Amino acid sequence: MSAIAPESRPNIIFILADDLGWADLGCYGQQDYETPNLDRLARQGARFTQAYANSAVCSATRVALMTGRYQYRLPGGLEEPMVAVGNRVGLPPEHPTLPSLLKDAGYATALIGKWHLGSLPDYGPLKSGYEEFFGNYGGAIDYFTHKHGTGEQAPHDLYENETPVTCKGYYTKLLADKACQYILRQQQQSKVRPFFLSLHFTAPHWPWEGPDDQHVADSLTDLLHYDGGNLKTYGKMVGAMDQAVGQVMGALEEQSIGDNTIVVFTSDNGGERFSKTWPLTGQKTELLEGGIRIPTILRWSSQITPQVSHLVTISMDWLPTLLAAADCQQDPSHPSDGVNILPAILGKEQPVSRSLYWRYKAQSQRAARDGDWKYLKINENEFLFNLADDIRERANLRKNQPRIFERLRDQWEDWNRQQLPITETVFSHGVTPDIQADHYVPEHKQRSLPAPWLKQ
Repeated sequence: MSAIAPESRPNIIFILADDLGWADLGCYGQQDYETPNLDRLARQGARFTQAYANSAVCSATRVALMTGRYQYRLPGGLEEPMVAVGNRVGLPPEHPTLPSLLKDAGYATALIGKWHLGSLPDYGPLKSGYEEFFGNYGGAIDYFTHKHGTGEQAPHDLYENETPVTCKGYYTKLLADKACQYILRQQQQSKVRPFFLSLHFTAPHWPWEGPDDQHVADSLTDLLHYDGGNLKTYGKMVGAMDQAVGQVMGALEEQSIGDNTIVVFTSDNGGERFSKTWPLTGQKTELLEGGIRIPTILRWSSQITPQVSHLVTISMDWLPTLLAAADCQQDPSHPSDGVNILPAILGKEQPVSRSLYWRYKAQSQRAARDGDWKYLKINENEFLFNLADDIRERANLRKNQPRIFERLRDQWEDWNRQQLPITETVFSHGVTPDIQADHYVPEHKQRSLPAPWLKQ
C-alpha cells in the first residue's frame, strides 16, 4: 500500500494511439492538418523527441507496456502471434501488470478501447488488472459497424467487460464519451480513490474512415482497404482523435482534477502508409527510426514544468515511471526492464546513457541503440549510424567505426540470448511448436522448473 495519502496520489490517464507516426501531430511538424488539443497538451508538459516503441508492431509493444519488460520474455510478445492463433496465446493473467499493481495499491482501473492481448475466455483486460472494460478485443474494427471484417457475417467486436454490446457512433468519439463518463463517475463515487484509465484508441489504424465517412463503411469489401484511403482521410482520422483528447482534457478540468492527473499520450509503433515521419525514414514493421520512434507527451501540471525532452525512453519505461509517481512498488519476481524517467524529467537526476534492443521477423531485422549510436541489421545488410548527426540513417559508419559496430553487435547478441527464440513458424502458425501457450510457465517459477524453450 502507498505511503502517500490516497487523496494526494495522482490520477493517471494513459492515451495510446494506434499506428500514429512521428510527425503526425502539429507539435512534431505536421502542417497538412491541425491537432490543436494535442499541441496544447505538449506545450503544457514534456514533449519527447527520442521516445521509442518497444516494437514496430502492435501487440508486442502492448505486452511491453503492460508488463514493463521486453516483450520477448513472453510467448504473446513474439511478433504478432495473437493475429494467427486466437485465444491460444495472450498476456498471462498471472503476470503482474501496470493496472494490476496499481489496483493492488488502491487505484480504480479501467481500459477503454483496444485490448489486442489475447481472446476470451482465457485472456482479457479483467483478467490482467482492469476492473472495467469497454472496447474491442482484437486488432482493428470498422469505425462505424464495430465489426472485425466486412459483410453481414463479420463478427462484432465491441464489449462491455466480457459481454458483447451494440452501440452506435464513430468509434473514436464513442471511446471519448465513455472515458468522460468514467471520469465523472469516479469523481461522483469517490474523491479519495485515485483512478488509472487506459484510453487506447484504434485511430488512426485502418480502415480509412473519417467521422463523416459512413458511406465508406457501407461499401467496404476489405477491412484492410488496400485500394482506398488517402492523406485527406487520414488527416480527418487524426483530427477526430485530437478532438477526442480535447474532450477528455475538458472533462478533467470540469472536475477540477487536471493539475494532479498524469496524462500520457503516445503510440504503439511508428506510422503506417499515410503517416508522416519526416525527417525519419521507415514505417510500421521496420526497425528504421520511422518504425519505432513515436510522438510522446507527458503532462503532470502540479509537478512537471513544460519542456522539450531529448531523453531516450521506451514503452516499457511507463510501468516503473507511473508506479513511482503513484508511490507503488513493482513485483520483485518480475522486475522491469524499463527505467523510471521521472527523476530526469523533474530535474532531480541527470539522464544516463542506456542501451535498447529490438528484433523483428525472425531476426531478419535487428537493432540496438547505445547513446547516439545505432546498430541495424536488415536481412544480410548491417549498418552503424550516429543518430545525433544522421537522424535519417543514411551514412553507414560500420567501416569507419569498426570497434563500436562490433561492440553493439555483440551487445545485441548477448541481449538476444536472454529472450525467447523466434523461428519462422511464428509467422505460419503464430507461435513456435515449443512455445505453445499451454506450456507457459510463470517466470517466477522458472528457477525451479525451467520452461522447455529457454536455453540454459
